[in-house]
Amino acid sequence: MVHFTSAVLLALSAIAMQAQGAPLLNKRIAQTISASTTKWEEACKAAGGGELCNPVSVTAFTTLLAAAGPCEQQDSADAMIDLAKTLNNDAEMIRLAQIFAQQPRNTPNSLAVPYCQQAPKNSELNGLFQCQFQGANQQSFVGGLAVGAPGTIPFGHTEPLNPLGSCAAHPDGPIADGSQLSDITQDPGLGNVSTGSGDSSASSTAAAATSTEAAATTTEAAATSTEVSATTTTAAASTTTAASSSNFQLQNALDAQKLNAQFASLTADSSCSDGDQACIDGGFAMCVGGKFVNMGCAATTQCFALPLVNKAGTSLACTTQDDAAARIAAPGATGGITGSD
Repeated sequence: MVHFTSAVLLALSAIAMQAQGAPLLNKRIAQTISASTTKWEEACKAAGGGELCNPVSVTAFTTLLAAAGPCEQQDSADAMIDLAKTLNNDAEMIRLAQIFAQQPRNTPNSLAVPYCQQAPKNSELNGLFQCQFQGANQQSFVGGLAVGAPGTIPFGHTEPLNPLGSCAAHPDGPIADGSQLSDITQDPGLGNVSTGSGDSSASSTAAAATSTEAAATTTEAAATSTEVSATTTTAAASTTTAASSSNFQLQNALDAQKLNAQFASLTADSSCSDGDQACIDGGFAMCVGGKFVNMGCAATTQCFALPLVNKAGTSLACTTQDDAAARIAAPGATGGITGSD
């Protein structure tokens, strides 16, 4: 039996600990994750981001999977803003990144999803956290955590949200299951963010739209951005970065092919260890209590192992077969999704 390694995330670990007892999966609340960054990617390309836009977009929307860690979505929103700051502090990209940071994440069992418990890198994200979907039980979080337990109150807050499941961009409460926050509102809701000690008054600045902040943050982006480093400083530095990254990107693609080939032989009855993740019968699955639980994928998509583009490793995501094949082929891997074509 192949043991599949991946980041052991808070939500999945908590679910695994619940393996003995009441049924875990009541209803999977899913979404078309790729739609969450479509508008941001369009704005990025319009701002001149070119080929840098899609990798950041893809990495971001995969953080909405049920398997993602509580801070991965915020980290990706930071990366989206990092890139925007190298493109003349594009206000539209920053606004859409702020909305993305508040998009609800998939929940595998109708429970609310825990909040990140650390500050973002970029001040434009201060005080922002994800909304919840209406179909999630707002009184209980993934892992069976009751409201008030660590992770159930957003970073910087001392009391549960009122109303539960709300966020700055949608202060009235949770949003409809599967919907995209960027389709519901154009306003990231910075006016709804408290300027107290936990939420930092910097979040009330209008997405770095002023020229004063533009001057201050361009330097910060050049010094701190790792995901878009190929765009900074000199052409020589860019060439060096591209050369070093291409090696791990190709290896990531080869690793993704190997995983997809292994997944093809798995069934729901395959043995597994708690925390394992796999793609089974086209759906995203995780191991709970020694058995794979298939959570499926949204219509027209399937689960594939995909290569990461900014660091070594792979991720599992629901996407189209053509998209998966293109991502694997991009760094030079041949043989298609499994490497055997």
